[in-house]
Amino acid sequence: MKKFNKLKKPGKISWKLDRKKIIGNINGKFIRKGSYSLIITVIVAAILVAVNLVVGEIPSQYTEIDASGQKLYTISDETKEMLHNLDEDVELYFIAQDSNKDGTIEKLLERYEDGSSHIKVEQIDPVLHPNFTDKYTSNDLSENSIIVVCGDKNKIVNYSSMYETQMSSYGMSYETSGFDGEGQLTSAISYVTSDDNPIVYTLEGHGEASLSSSLTELIEKSNIETQSLNLLTEETVPDDASCLMIASPTKDISADEAAKVIEYLQNGGKALILSDYSAGEMPNLNSVLNAYGVNKEESVVFEGDMQHYISMTPYYILPDMESHDITSSLSGNYILMPIAQPITELEDARDTLEISPILSTTDDAYAKTNVDNMETLEKEDGDTDGPFNVGVAITEEVG
Repeated sequence: MKKFNKLKKPGKISWKLDRKKIIGNINGKFIRKGSYSLIITVIVAAILVAVNLVVGEIPSQYTEIDASGQKLYTISDETKEMLHNLDEDVELYFIAQDSNKDGTIEKLLERYEDGSSHIKVEQIDPVLHPNFTDKYTSNDLSENSIIVVCGDKNKIVNYSSMYETQMSSYGMSYETSGFDGEGQLTSAISYVTSDDNPIVYTLEGHGEASLSSSLTELIEKSNIETQSLNLLTEETVPDDASCLMIASPTKDISADEAAKVIEYLQNGGKALILSDYSAGEMPNLNSVLNAYGVNKEESVVFEGDMQHYISMTPYYILPDMESHDITSSLSGNYILMPIAQPITELEDARDTLEISPILSTTDDAYAKTNVDNMETLEKEDGDTDGPFNVGVAITEEVG
């Protein structure tokens, strides 16, 4: 984990935690330093990932990288492996006039063509062939966009999606902050060459947090389809579900819904459960966690190690990532977790469960229970000593 300059600890103050101002939507879940990829690992087992809600991005002064030093034309080892394993022909139609070609994209396409005999790049002049794109889209397509085609499937990589932008420091305009051509192209090739793409169902009806546009774009780029699910009206989690997401509900699910979630998991389903500190009790949601050997404590984690929190705010913690298949693709990244809660293992958890920490605090962490009316951010008598797990992965082999 990157070491930040030490921050001065605040003194004692009168403090009341305003969850509404801090929580907001789920956004910037994984703060990326490097490339594009979100890797979904399929595990032949029932899996439940219980993790506290991750919100907000680490301030740009900690994460900005000089794009001029990046190797824009070099494709990653993951893309090289994907190209090496291609066994179907893929056409990449580069929509551009010679006079308007983006040199960065043109060179990147050359790397893809060099990487596999199954990749063919063809430049299409939109002036000479004005109707070419009509067979793939009814929308106007900007120059330097790419149409990726394999058999009957196709996907469009828009020019605008390949360049990442951010608001300028003066707040008057947007400026280019990064290039994601590889991420978009590799995603499109994976989509057109795959027979089945995973579907994630998101539970609704309990004031769940909405997914931010950045997270939604990341999910879409990974060729994962999302659909809403209301278990009050549906008898079961659909058979085609690759995963069930429960995104920080503000109201408890019903006992009947909890039973349906547990049944889905017992039949080999997978779930991602995100939680948020709430003054209200949620016994039914907790029953799902308890069925898989863990409990979410009704307290908030504070870090005592100043290099594991930011903005002079010890409940804006930067947990350590433990070694696990789930975190293996996130090496070198940061995760910011405001208002995290401890996740504890039950003493009577059945021995067929494998409960693995994936996010944890330092030994200097402590947890407060009466956060709505606390008078200090510092550790005091009655606080629980760390370390804590704030994210766990739970697996169980099913017959």
